Amino acid sequence: MSETDTARGVTGEDEVVDLCRELIRFDTSNYGDHSGPGERRAAEWAAEKLAEVGLEPKIYESHPGRASTVARIEGEDPSRPALLIHGHLDVVPANADDWTHHPFSGEVADGCVWGRGAVDMKDMDAMTLAVVRDRLRSGRRPPRDIVVAFLADEEAGGTDGARHLVDNHPDLFEGVTEAISEVGGFSFTVDEQRRLYLIQTAEKGMHWMKLTVAGTAGHGSMIHRDNAITELSEAVARVGRHRFPVRVTKTTRAFLDELGDALGTELDPEDMESTLARLGGIAKLIGATLSNTANPTQLNAGYKVNVIPGEATAHIDGRFLPGHEEEFLTDLDRLLGPNVRREDVHADKAVETGFDGALVEAMQSALLAEDPTAKAIPYMLSGGTDAKSFDDLGIRGFGFAPLKLPPELDFAGMFHGVDERVPVDGLQFGVRVLDRFIDAS
Repeated sequence: MSETDTARGVTGEDEVVDLCRELIRFDTSNYGDHSGPGERRAAEWAAEKLAEVGLEPKIYESHPGRASTVARIEGEDPSRPALLIHGHLDVVPANADDWTHHPFSGEVADGCVWGRGAVDMKDMDAMTLAVVRDRLRSGRRPPRDIVVAFLADEEAGGTDGARHLVDNHPDLFEGVTEAISEVGGFSFTVDEQRRLYLIQTAEKGMHWMKLTVAGTAGHGSMIHRDNAITELSEAVARVGRHRFPVRVTKTTRAFLDELGDALGTELDPEDMESTLARLGGIAKLIGATLSNTANPTQLNAGYKVNVIPGEATAHIDGRFLPGHEEEFLTDLDRLLGPNVRREDVHADKAVETGFDGALVEAMQSALLAEDPTAKAIPYMLSGGTDAKSFDDLGIRGFGFAPLKLPPELDFAGMFHGVDERVPVDGLQFGVRVLDRFIDAS
């Protein structure tokens, strides 16, 4: 944005929608095998937007095309611990034929910005850019140093993004003690007098794993007792149908207590159906935080209809609650049986922090200033984010990408779903809240 834009009084609210649309138009689909377009072009664009307002961003490429952009904003009191605001630039793939509007068009329709990444998480990237640019154009330095990072590869576990930076460039995050990022700060409408804003303070760990069964190859017309496909299929079915026991962590207990108070009833996690029925669209996000989970996602075996293969493989997306990794793996091995070999494709820890401190107070005050019915409450994310990598540097992570949402919008269903979109007024609300939050933090 030019000096002319500053003279016209262009604000972060004014440009956040265009920033979001431009980001969506970069196809940064992550297929998990370096075959996609990568994030380089989007990372260069983000760097240009930061440089336009006087910052000196740097681009770090871990693999051809896999690039992240990082910049530090000097605060009024650089002796204070710094804050990290991070978001990822990559998205999961999308089939345009399934969408109402092309997933990489960034079209505005029905009061929303449509496209892959609209909520996961180019909305937060755009809000961050809008707030940073607005503050620097108007000469408003933050109270303390802020590091902003636009990262590669989160959708494949972050190996080429956050993990690469943490392992190879930890100096970028010197002095950082706290961070905010995705999948938190969004609203859940209880009634006209109360909106709860869910702040992510925990997330499950992951074991993405490959299962292998070895059998005896042979002719498909013969009786064959040692069939790798049969053995593997039975094991996968056992895993897929298994319901792991309910385990209520401190974060989920706090969430259920707060939600129960708002609804005027006690929520019983042992009665999952009744509890989840009260959560509406966010049941998809919350339901999986009551237990460990393991979902079959891929199967592969054979090359010809009349040939029994000597090997069959499958992939499982396993997620475990904080403090329950050992229990999860023990249960899984029992389900798989002795003839199935499992190996991790990608594994990472669970993280959990308390819902307390000055940063939490800043979130609550910023939300209340823009929505008098707001109350911030903690919750656990069933998926994972780049917070896992930054936790290794002792950085306390929160999900806080503030959005005031219409009650009828299936927000949880937008993540990796078809027709992903974010309300225009939600983006503008997020800019105002983030700006207040930075002042209060």
